[in-house]
Amino acid sequence: MVQKSEEVQTPLLPDVQSLVDPRPKGASLSSAVFNISTSMIGAGIMSIPATFKVLGVIPALVIILAVAFMGNISGEFLLRYTPSGKSNTYAGLMAESFGRFGSLALQICVLITSLGCLIIYLIIIGDVLSGNQSGAVVHTGILQELFGFHWWTSRVYAVLFTVIFVMLPLVLLRRIDSLRYTSALSILLALMFVIICSLMALYALWEGKSETVRLGPDFSIQGSVFSLFTTIPIFMTAFGYQINVHPIRAELRDPSDIRLAIRISLAICAIFYFTIGLFGYLLFGDSIMADILVNFDQHAHTTTSVVVNDIVRLSYAFHLMLVFPIINYPLRANLDELLFPSKPVLATDTARFLWLTCALLVITYVIAIAIPDIWYCFQFLGSTTVLCLTLVFPALILLRDIHEKSSTQDRIVAVLLLLLAAGSSVIAISCNLYS
Repeated sequence: MVQKSEEVQTPLLPDVQSLVDPRPKGASLSSAVFNISTSMIGAGIMSIPATFKVLGVIPALVIILAVAFMGNISGEFLLRYTPSGKSNTYAGLMAESFGRFGSLALQICVLITSLGCLIIYLIIIGDVLSGNQSGAVVHTGILQELFGFHWWTSRVYAVLFTVIFVMLPLVLLRRIDSLRYTSALSILLALMFVIICSLMALYALWEGKSETVRLGPDFSIQGSVFSLFTTIPIFMTAFGYQINVHPIRAELRDPSDIRLAIRISLAICAIFYFTIGLFGYLLFGDSIMADILVNFDQHAHTTTSVVVNDIVRLSYAFHLMLVFPIINYPLRANLDELLFPSKPVLATDTARFLWLTCALLVITYVIAIAIPDIWYCFQFLGSTTVLCLTLVFPALILLRDIHEKSSTQDRIVAVLLLLLAAGSSVIAISCNLYS
């Protein structure tokens, strides 16, 4: 990311490929769409149906569209100031506007958010492969269902094998564009997850076994209007992509394509989220859990339902495995800049790249094994650091306006984003702590 003095213009990923391949290279628009979409469609997608239970169908749709719209605005704010100054990174923009304090705040938020998401991914993968236990209820994983209970089907070893043989080869790729095929595959797996849920809901509707859904919130159940704000962290996390904008833009054949890539990605994710939210809610109704995969486990009573259940869970687990390197990318880059601000760009230093990559992977694995459930932590991230990265920092950069590129209308929108972020964060955290 950003370097000091004359290194400020160095992008996060230099064109190291040109050093070994004389042919002109550049990422395509489709590659950017896949990578941006993958960075958004992560763990949040399986909690979207639970937000429909809280909000109702119509308010959930409105919030999905509103958050996607705000995501497009914040991305535009970042891109507007990227070619205007000397920096081509998110941290660089914050450094230009607010000095070292600005870049440090950005880096800390990226580290907390990215590491938290990666830990959650490994926990969910462990749940799918090796199951978990909630109180007296034991949910078996796919490995135990297929092979029984052995040492190698336990969470410790199942996740370890996944980290070594799936995650490690992917996180060792130095260019984010190299992940375009795995990103495309992860989108297809997410699409499979959505399609299966939709077909199950439609079949239940045809059989007259679907659940009754509410178009709006039921305050006799939710308690108060403030409880609706507990869904904001889920939606904000589900549409968070801003930390990957600059590295993806740096590798585009035509950097101006990044705006269109963002809009297409936001539209794809909005469609995904509304579809899985609606049909998941239609399928499970008010019994839907924060982790929709638990509902599939509870409803697997026949051979067919067991097979469908395993397909759904496996497709989601593989999806998270492929999302993992996309989120790991900004985490590694920001940590490197924080620890070694005067060192050469990370992609050009093999030794530093390797040990930092392996160290992060080990830390993520150890914490994921040690912590069985971090859903409240997930909501905390969505109402603090994620809000800062997606709304607060882009709005502050525009209000600072060191290159005088903002209009009065832009500044009004930026202030509204700040007020919305602050208000929803305080209410969401207060409601979660109270509950």
